[in-house]
Amino acid sequence: GSFFGLGLAKTSRKPVVLVCTSGTATTNYHSAVVEAHHARVPLIVLTADRPPELHDCGAGQTIDQVELYGGAVRWFAETPIPGPENAFEPEARLLARDAIAKAASRPRGPVHLNVPFREPLTPSREWLERPVERDDRQARPHFDVSALEVDSNTLTELVERLRRSQQGVIICGPLDEGPETTAAILELTRSLGWPLLADAASQLRCAPGAPAAPLVTSFDLFLRDDATRARLAPDFVLRFGDSPTSKAQRLWLERHPPERYVLVDPDAVGHDPSRFATDVLKITPHSLCGALREQLVCREARPSDWCSSFLAADASANDTVSAILDGSDRLLEARVVRELATALPDDALLYVSNSMPARDVDVFLTVRPEPLRILCNRGANGIDGVTSSALGAAAADLGPVVLLTGDLAFLHDAGGLLAARRHGLRATIVVLDNGGGGIFSYLPVAEHHEAVHFEEYFRTPHGLDLASVANAYGARPVRVESWEHLRAGLKEALASQGVSVLVVPIDRDLNVAQHREIQAAVAAALEGGSQP
Repeated sequence: GSFFGLGLAKTSRKPVVLVCTSGTATTNYHSAVVEAHHARVPLIVLTADRPPELHDCGAGQTIDQVELYGGAVRWFAETPIPGPENAFEPEARLLARDAIAKAASRPRGPVHLNVPFREPLTPSREWLERPVERDDRQARPHFDVSALEVDSNTLTELVERLRRSQQGVIICGPLDEGPETTAAILELTRSLGWPLLADAASQLRCAPGAPAAPLVTSFDLFLRDDATRARLAPDFVLRFGDSPTSKAQRLWLERHPPERYVLVDPDAVGHDPSRFATDVLKITPHSLCGALREQLVCREARPSDWCSSFLAADASANDTVSAILDGSDRLLEARVVRELATALPDDALLYVSNSMPARDVDVFLTVRPEPLRILCNRGANGIDGVTSSALGAAAADLGPVVLLTGDLAFLHDAGGLLAARRHGLRATIVVLDNGGGGIFSYLPVAEHHEAVHFEEYFRTPHGLDLASVANAYGARPVRVESWEHLRAGLKEALASQGVSVLVVPIDRDLNVAQHREIQAAVAAALEGGSQP
């Protein structure tokens, strides 16, 4: 239930309340609370508790719940013990107002209210049937939603530096602040004429203005090449969003540090693991883009030779990938991403599991003009609760929801499918079944094979029929047998009620081989091309 609430809060961008009983039930919320903390998702956690006299005496379902979630919550409070009368009600209203305000103010995140009760737990009939007087002034929370501002001297200096830069890039990691922010970043990019390296979860690749922007999507492939890294070394980086997914992008900047790296960080969370930032601006992306466009007196700039080099490398990589994927009929992960991008309708939401699905979407999803919102639990990057998160997103009822997940993540949270039946939800789940932890096959440890018990300790094959697992929870299972079958299955699933689970069998060895073939072919195309 906790990850269900997290997915609902991420999708609706509004606080969601989680309620549970006392004892170990409260600890089951911890993973979702940690994810909400790092991803800045507003949650209000209400945990029931036993009264003080029942602590430390062996009473059932009784543990120490005071500040249970530590520093992962924005605020903790323990309420007075409610009595049989309504004397607690005014204080409860104030606590509710404060909890909502603290969860929804920047930096957004979870708050925890611990609520001890004494028996009898059931209030009197007279109390339940009493008329409730509402005080709107007291009940309405006041959010700190200021745009935040950068002082005029800093802004002027930044504008001058932007104008002088000959090799500037804009980078955007995971970011989901709405269509206005997406449009503002795309407009700034067009105005500067700088290349925009956009994470798949930045919402920038699949937006109405994306095709007209100098937008780069295949950077994870062409920035693996040492010569290309050196040739495309920037002197200025302007970054929005959280830490980007791409490892190749990070290594590129670590080997060729820019003279100036401006991190736009309205929540002051410091998502800068490589310590690149020379400047940190506490301002929202939307506000900064607007201020810069005013100062620059912007009109759309013609892409420079520098920008054209990025676009040429991106086109070369994309063409190479397309040729390889179109030339194979095998069911492998990279093409699943391309098929989803084609099949999903406007205003669909693609929820992506961590591990390989998040990386595959980041590498292989290209630009499309139709809106497609992409969410991923990138706060702590775990695979736990991803199915429930996607079903919580479906509960927001904002459009079709499709989850792309791996087999282990699906099994980890298969019980979340029960919520779909209970709430009558519609969703489509695409499971990449490669028989275990596929990501480990790309790491050096895989070369040691059984000397390190690779299959047992790293791959951890599950040996289960995932379609049967889905069926046991009341979902409609589909065992995908071909690309035509996948397309037909997606079309039927998106038009159906309930939850459909499309299991795509992936040959793990062929999948690894195709990824490596793509990397080698991209490097060869760059070396043999006419890149300046």
